[in-house]
Amino acid sequence: MGVVSLNSATISQRNKIVFEDLDFKINSGEFVFLIGKTGSGKSSLIKTLYGDIQITSGDGNVVGFDLKKIKNNQIHLLRRKIGVVFQDFKLLQDMTIFENLNFVLRATGWKDKNKIKNKIQEVLRLVSINAPVEKYPFELSGGEQQRVSIARALLNEPELIIADEPTGNLDPDTSQTIMHLLKKLHESGITVLMATHDYNMIIKFPGKIFQCENGKIFEVIAKEN
Repeated sequence: MGVVSLNSATISQRNKIVFEDLDFKINSGEFVFLIGKTGSGKSSLIKTLYGDIQITSGDGNVVGFDLKKIKNNQIHLLRRKIGVVFQDFKLLQDMTIFENLNFVLRATGWKDKNKIKNKIQEVLRLVSINAPVEKYPFELSGGEQQRVSIARALLNEPELIIADEPTGNLDPDTSQTIMHLLKKLHESGITVLMATHDYNMIIKFPGKIFQCENGKIFEVIAKEN
């Protein structure tokens, strides 16, 4: 079974069908780009994968969780196995770097202060953050904030990282740096699904490409230069 597997699935949002009879699969270890125009359903698919929207028919499985049978009190367990990275970082601005990461670990059941401190140091090393952990997000550059966001996504050693337009608010050079980081994490064994409008990234950092269009998702083959 894939890390993500949707079979004949219907996804609806606000009583409107976004996808019907959808088949979509991501295998372990793949780097997958998700492309499509605004309103094509990318965000609805992503929300479904991390348990924010339920499928209304068909079958769905993400990192071992049945999307039809999952209960509200189990969604936090699903999200421990998925790291989500957002375009606008979604860091808590009134908390320091350390406090942002500590908050997530506490919320997912970590209690030992030394283990928490060691884990935070580990993920910040992984994403090459050299800023003092006492700094607040607003004191960081956009690229540094996105690195902290990726560090947060890595805290519980996820099987899958979902990156929703992770370079959308960054300049081209910083975007490349973030892509190199995501590729490095992928090479370490993490499956990555990245929604993007940035076709330059798709060309420079090859992966599988799926397009959302007219209520369908289909694989497209990148053109050679």
